[in-house]
Amino acid sequence: MKIALRVLLGYFLIVALAALLLGNVFVQQVKPGVRQAMEDTLADTANVLAELATDDLLAGRIADGRFAARVRAMARRDLDARIWGEAKRHASYRIEVTDAHGIVVFDSAGKEVGRDSSRWNDVHRTLRGQYGARSTRDDPDDETSTVMYVAAPIFAADGKIAGVLTVSKPNRSIQPFIERSQNTILRWGWVLLGSALLVGVLAAWWLSRQLAALRRYADAVARGERASLPDAAGEFADLGRALESMRRQLEGKRYVERYVHALTHELKSPLAAIRGAAELLEGPLPEADRARFVASIDAQSRRMAGMVDRMLELAALEHRQRIDAPEPVAPDALAQEALDDALPRALAHRVELQLHADIGLPPLHGDPFLLRQLLGNLIDNAIDFSPPGGAVELRIGRVGDQLRIEVTDRGPGVPAFALERAFERFYSLPRPNGGARSSGLGLNFVAEIAKLHGGDVSLGNRDGGGAVATVMLPLA
Repeated sequence: MKIALRVLLGYFLIVALAALLLGNVFVQQVKPGVRQAMEDTLADTANVLAELATDDLLAGRIADGRFAARVRAMARRDLDARIWGEAKRHASYRIEVTDAHGIVVFDSAGKEVGRDSSRWNDVHRTLRGQYGARSTRDDPDDETSTVMYVAAPIFAADGKIAGVLTVSKPNRSIQPFIERSQNTILRWGWVLLGSALLVGVLAAWWLSRQLAALRRYADAVARGERASLPDAAGEFADLGRALESMRRQLEGKRYVERYVHALTHELKSPLAAIRGAAELLEGPLPEADRARFVASIDAQSRRMAGMVDRMLELAALEHRQRIDAPEPVAPDALAQEALDDALPRALAHRVELQLHADIGLPPLHGDPFLLRQLLGNLIDNAIDFSPPGGAVELRIGRVGDQLRIEVTDRGPGVPAFALERAFERFYSLPRPNGGARSSGLGLNFVAEIAKLHGGDVSLGNRDGGGAVATVMLPLA
């Protein structure tokens, strides 16, 4: 399982558990909270009505006095109220009055007059000077039929309890408000959970994206490809910089080891030739041989100097991960400059240079100096393999969104065994007519420049004889 998915699942599990616990707490507290508020209101109401009923109870007219008339009138009143979205037309209070023995002497519903209520907790406790309240089902089989009863004492002139007034209210009358509150809590709970999930998904996506970018960078480095450090934030940026620093140190160490080994290997041959010629020059030699050995020493020293210079250029190029400040480069002008630079060498080899460029080519974006070196190396290589009187052709055209560059000659072509190795470092073929081998770095240099510009290069043979080097570069 990917780390982003594990983080998302862990985060969502924590959020879900927290939401579940908080939701249960809120939902479980809604109903008791509302009923506590209702009980508090009933207690106040019972005590107010107890004071209002005192005179009629003590005078013996509680069943038909002014108090009873007003209570019955209250039952007929049309409230026409809308409370928090719920319609209310009639009062849901029921009022009972008992005497000092707990016998009901007044009932606003007219059903329980004469009943002994002294056994009920509200009346029983109130007659003993305590706070009395209870909640009882009207229907034992229906849990939603509970009614809350709250009682208040009616005092005689001597301070004794002369009776009890009980106010009752069905709990189902407040059920819509309980359900409304619970639904609101649940609805916002789901919104919170959904928002948390969205935040978790975004966080996991961001985390996965950061890690994937660093993984791709590490994979590219492991494959030896050019790779730029991805944009990252926070600890991921620190990790990326640490990886980049480690890459540079490891590559630098391997690079030095590889180049020292390669350079010493390639320098053995010219050094051996120079040493041999120097040993021969120590003895008596005909003037012609002496001049030939001196020329050999000079040629081999130049070869070594050229090899060192080219390796320094290649080392600088291979360490570049990107072109820092690419410039627009006109392909036709670039090609003409490369041919102008190669013209003296072509004249010395009696080789004709030809340019074939499409009209209206869009510009490249890259390093003009490196692109000129790319063309120059390909043209020089073609000149070396061209027979006297031959022609080197430079063709430039557009293929889709890429620029196609071809450098062709009419030389012996490239042997099949060398086609795949032509761009290896230090690999070279003997020149026609016994010419000395090159350093074997030119085509490798070309491949590195093409790769740095996001393109590639290939080598093949053309119909009718000769070789063709093809470079594909992305257009701006």
